Amino acid sequence: MIETFTVSRDDGIYEAFPDLALTRSGRLVCVFLECTHHADRSYTRVMLTTSDDRGRTWSPKRPLTEPLRGDPADHPWWNCPRVSVLGDGRLVAVCDRPLGRREEGRPDQSNWLWLSADDAATWDGPHETPVQGIVPDRLIELRRGEHAGRWVLSAHAVVSTRRGPLWTQRCWLSDDAGVTWSGPHTVAAVEGLKLCEGSMLELPGGELVCFLRENSFIGLGAYKAVSRDGGRTWGEPVEFPLPACHRPVAGMLASGKVVITHRLMQGGKGWAGWWTQNTFAALTNVESCLAAKRNGAQTRIMPLDFDRSPESDTGYTGWIQFPDGEIYVVNYIMDDAPKAHIRGYALRESDFAIAPESA
Repeated sequence: MIETFTVSRDDGIYEAFPDLALTRSGRLVCVFLECTHHADRSYTRVMLTTSDDRGRTWSPKRPLTEPLRGDPADHPWWNCPRVSVLGDGRLVAVCDRPLGRREEGRPDQSNWLWLSADDAATWDGPHETPVQGIVPDRLIELRRGEHAGRWVLSAHAVVSTRRGPLWTQRCWLSDDAGVTWSGPHTVAAVEGLKLCEGSMLELPGGELVCFLRENSFIGLGAYKAVSRDGGRTWGEPVEFPLPACHRPVAGMLASGKVVITHRLMQGGKGWAGWWTQNTFAALTNVESCLAAKRNGAQTRIMPLDFDRSPESDTGYTGWIQFPDGEIYVVNYIMDDAPKAHIRGYALRESDFAIAPESA
């Protein structure tokens, strides 16, 4: 029984690409992008809203960044914000800032950080990072083994090679809380595939798994790659049984199971508008995350929402789990509104299966 809530809706502006964090005090913090339209970034601004009642009601939205305006070919624009919680309790937000042409003295796909030590009341930033690419993953801080305390930040870019453009997911590592970084370290790059939008998860054994979107728009499923040295080197990407997967967002439940929220992008001719109509949530396990082949992994895939708008646009998500087990997801959707807005969903592991321990 999935409950739905309005996180933010402003019929005068397009709201999209949300992410979600849960602070130590129990506050939910949702960041998202305001823009003219998914396909028009002549105006962009990162916004945030908070909830102190488990996502049932939300504060008025307020800006995290300054607005950026102008032709995206000539001016920088904000893209996909993310937010997470560090081991010391601080919030860290990250957003990429692309530019159609190279900005003087800076990369054309830069990524920036903001930090908050007071549950999103105030923020320190933006701080420039060396990360080059778009659609960053959440910044994660490793908690296990010899690499505990390491920050990992990832994004994707189309890299020029002798054989032509290559879609590449890369990560940068910091062992001193962002003062210095090493990288880029290649997470995944396979000729003939367009791997991107990676979502990293630290597993109980200290391994890192990165789930990836394949962007050929023909309905290919997810891929995954595994690192056993804290993100410095990665194994060969293998398929994972999430069909037609876009923008996976992976996390660990208290039970030890893994949830991945994602868009289903079926490929084909599509439909009017954006033809991204479905948002799903999948349940899997650690063994599947580490499986060497697609048929060694199991998933249980549940519909989360369907966008009824003829100009449908949906499927970028963020989620957390409360200490009592409730899962809360944020997603953007058109549906019955004139513009995209942010919707919340409350569910539990038992919604995936009546007997989740056997899933």
